[in-house]
Amino acid sequence: MLITAEKVESVRQQLQEWRTNQQTIAFVPTMGNLHDGHLSLVDQANKYCDRTVVSIFVNPSQFAEGEDFTRYPRTQEQDLDCLVKHGVDLVFIPDVSEMYALPNLTIVEVNDLSGQLCGEFRPGHFGGVATVVCKLFNIVQPDIAVFGEKDYQQLVLIRTMISDLKMAIKIVGVPTVRANDGLALSSRNQYLSDQQRDIASTVYKTLCSTREQLRTVETMNYRQIEDQQFQHLKQAGFRPEYFAIRNADDLKPPVQDVTQQRLVILVAVWLGQTRLIDNLLV
Repeated sequence: MLITAEKVESVRQQLQEWRTNQQTIAFVPTMGNLHDGHLSLVDQANKYCDRTVVSIFVNPSQFAEGEDFTRYPRTQEQDLDCLVKHGVDLVFIPDVSEMYALPNLTIVEVNDLSGQLCGEFRPGHFGGVATVVCKLFNIVQPDIAVFGEKDYQQLVLIRTMISDLKMAIKIVGVPTVRANDGLALSSRNQYLSDQQRDIASTVYKTLCSTREQLRTVETMNYRQIEDQQFQHLKQAGFRPEYFAIRNADDLKPPVQDVTQQRLVILVAVWLGQTRLIDNLLV
């Protein structure tokens, strides 16, 4: 049976009962409007622990002024139906006043990681992400938390926060779920027109071609590749914010001419009024 809770105390009481029975807890934080990408995280969480907890909370502190907080799709009834089918035990659905005191004086910031890539174009975004995830971790205190690799910078940031703050939580990353043409599943994809949706798959194709280039060329100029693919996306009809090749573990620029590196290619573009992000591990 799926339990729903709106209050922190209700969540803690239920979790205490499960822990008293020596049951382990997996946690999947979401903003709702669930699709197959989210549900793949839930399915993975179910494999690791006795109980699975999901949160649905559209977090205002990670949206900058002028972003889509008010129009972000909210589909709670549909989401709950999906979570029942995927065997979730508890869903935490707080309102803003339950998560944030007024005034909210405490912000969690992961320096360096917060200000680059997406953080450069969305000031304050990752402070909002780190703060709400830290709050949710303190409420649920899971053994394992599951995140998608689609938001790769977020995943690295969360892992860094966990390590720095000595939280006893294992972070599990799950590969990106894609449509048949390669487009990464996202709640914001529904903003795209039919014509834009056809163009959007170019992002993944560009990532794939770059990955093959990195695998086959022994020495390379990473900055040159980034610039070339940035222009390619621009010519394809996008407004790119960045196209970057980084070390997959810490998002630092790769060491030039060192072939044995674990890399990730990251991209953020606008297509019309829709912002798309994606990445590919090499």
